[in-house]
Amino acid sequence: MINRIKLLLSVILISIGSSAHAQGVTEKNIRIMVSPNHEDWMYKQGEEATFEVTVYKSNVPLKNARIYYEIGPERMTPTKKDSALLGNGKIILNGGTLKQSGFLRCVVTTSVNDISYRGLATVGYDAESIEPYAKTPVDFLEFWESGKKELAKIPLDAKMTLLPERCTEATNVYHVNLRGYGKASRLYGILCVPKKEGRYPALLRVPGAGVRAYGGEIGLAEKGIITFEIGIHGVPVNLDAQVYTALAEGALSGYQNFNMDDRDRFYYKRVYLNCIRANDFLTSLPQYDGSNLGVIGGSQGGALAIVTATLDKRVKYLSAMYPALSDLTATLNGRTGGWPNYFDKGGIAYNNKPEKIATLGYYDVVNFAKGVKVPGIYSWGYNDEVCPPSSTYASYNVITAPKTLLIYPETGHWGFSEQNEKMGSWIVEQLKKN
Repeated sequence: MINRIKLLLSVILISIGSSAHAQGVTEKNIRIMVSPNHEDWMYKQGEEATFEVTVYKSNVPLKNARIYYEIGPERMTPTKKDSALLGNGKIILNGGTLKQSGFLRCVVTTSVNDISYRGLATVGYDAESIEPYAKTPVDFLEFWESGKKELAKIPLDAKMTLLPERCTEATNVYHVNLRGYGKASRLYGILCVPKKEGRYPALLRVPGAGVRAYGGEIGLAEKGIITFEIGIHGVPVNLDAQVYTALAEGALSGYQNFNMDDRDRFYYKRVYLNCIRANDFLTSLPQYDGSNLGVIGGSQGGALAIVTATLDKRVKYLSAMYPALSDLTATLNGRTGGWPNYFDKGGIAYNNKPEKIATLGYYDVVNFAKGVKVPGIYSWGYNDEVCPPSSTYASYNVITAPKTLLIYPETGHWGFSEQNEKMGSWIVEQLKKN
């Protein structure tokens, strides 16, 4: 039983892309397969893309299916909208082209027995040439240095509560409560420490978007790494599920928009600085080896991983899947920005204001990516509709530090098991090689 629990926790550990927006892969009897005519899903500017569309039922092409399709730049107004009858279950659609770097998306839907089905493919045009629209404020570095100095004046006041029911033969698990950035603010997380006497590398796990409990990265602790998985909302991370549901639908609904018109009061200022505070705690532990510190996360957590690695010089390695909060104002320039998609149809009227645009410059991951100095591994798919690849490439392309990119084109806001395993294995190897 213990081995089974360890295996399950290891699987949870390497699923670094979890977020409130994660799209699971659910098998269905009827599937729409959309396949581009380039194996790598990548094209040169001006080159036409075609999409082969097949509707399958029980893995056999479904004849006479009526499809509806939209083709255009990802998350932007489609340039083509039409329908077609698939006499033999297949059709080839001309997707046109892009004359600038970016991504072109083909979305196909059909209805069978009053049930709707959907498929898509997203192809890239010179993706590694994508340049961000995000502008770096002239006092960007000074702003964050000032915040770090304020944080350093706040005592840790760490409180650790052992969770016996979660401990294993090799690992102690604690619920941790620290002083955070801001008046009376607290930071909560789950700490996992190997029981065997010794000094170990440490890893900070930063969370995807949403409001939830956390179980801790016990699997890595069993491999000889101190882990600290944090929440960002200033509430304990071991409460009953209904508490988080109430917060997500009530007081914390839309938290990513809070106080966006003021750079000093924007919700993410406390979040970004508290990631440094989490490392203050990790590096204070007597079991820490004093040298090897990493950060890992996906989606919002991917953004926080990049931010933390830039702001905190103690971080030596980072692992980020589909980082959110990237190139946020790109939508105002005709190319989609990243989650939270502040300037899409639902938000542009409310957010397209000078003071909000100015604030976002201090929080856009692009502006942190420019300052990454440590080796990192990154991964995403082209079909991601939450953190569009145009936005993630905008951040990735400005990173000058050693970097590895794992692309799985057909994935959306989720990862294949082997993809997650590679991301987790890489950072474990880096942390333990010294």
